[in-house]
Amino acid sequence: MPRQIFELKVSLTGVRPSVWRRVLVPGGFTLDRLHRVVQHAMGWRDCHLHSFEIDGVQYGEPDPGGELSLRDELDTRLDAVAGKGDRFGYLYDFGDWWEHDLMVEDVLAADPDERYPCCPDGARACPPEGVGGPTGQSLLLAALADPGHPEHATMRDWAGPGYDPTAFDPGRATTLLRRFC
Repeated sequence: MPRQIFELKVSLTGVRPSVWRRVLVPGGFTLDRLHRVVQHAMGWRDCHLHSFEIDGVQYGEPDPGGELSLRDELDTRLDAVAGKGDRFGYLYDFGDWWEHDLMVEDVLAADPDERYPCCPDGARACPPEGVGGPTGQSLLLAALADPGHPEHATMRDWAGPGYDPTAFDPGRATTLLRRFC
């Protein structure tokens, strides 16, 4: 039987315009590897805690202090907890609270000529780390869009000259996925 590939649409919730990625991931990936896929496809730097919520169950890195009740993401395969048409959540950065909606758009047979994971499509740049969640991203976008905004120069300096909120390069995302996932 050919290897199953999950086509996932990863959407950042609470931000407009929409920031999303389409990724193709082997169903045998553990949730730990799926975490890395989301990080690199979206453009996050993996500086903060994260968790998945699937059918009311929380998955992530086990908390040695026992404060967070999470099932170990290293022990859980994607194909064991999700199938075509399923949706589940991924939360990144418990301070900024970046919620992601993951939708299993399809489950396909692996293409023998393709390397996985890959990111064939997406839209817009990921918000910068530490911007302050969806509210901070809205403020950043408003300031960057208006040269007359009182925070325009400050926010442009903070975000850096290379930050373009409209940009997304699926080829670069795929390169990162193949290198680090």
